[in-house]
Amino acid sequence: MSALDRLFTERGVRPTPLRREVLALLYEADRPLTWKEAFARLSPSGVNKVSLYRTFSLLEEKGLVHKVLGADGAWHYCAHPLERPGCPGNHAHFLCLQCGRMTCLVEQAIPTVDLPEGYAVEGKQLLAYGRCPSCSETQG
Repeated sequence: MSALDRLFTERGVRPTPLRREVLALLYEADRPLTWKEAFARLSPSGVNKVSLYRTFSLLEEKGLVHKVLGADGAWHYCAHPLERPGCPGNHAHFLCLQCGRMTCLVEQAIPTVDLPEGYAVEGKQLLAYGRCPSCSETQG
């Protein structure tokens, strides 16, 4: 059994070819991807939009991916199984305002927030923004 199949099994998800392909794509990406970016990369293999949307929704529901809202108004997706060092889920992200690239800041955990009784957190994100090193160099 592959590592991906084991993750699916642990989360109670049947490992279909599309689910494997989406999770592998997010693992291999060097940054969080939008749904449109994922579709553009997967569409040559015959993926349809509805199936891809449903796959992202299921993977998020089962805790295999999380999303962060970018300044562009689009959701950007990261994979975060427990043994993956690159994107465990509870971390900050950085968005370059010049090139639009979003980066996972894995070492920067999102702080907890003490809420009054009766409030329930359903998600959290921390997005820092500015210029990435490449764009900073071109400004100087």
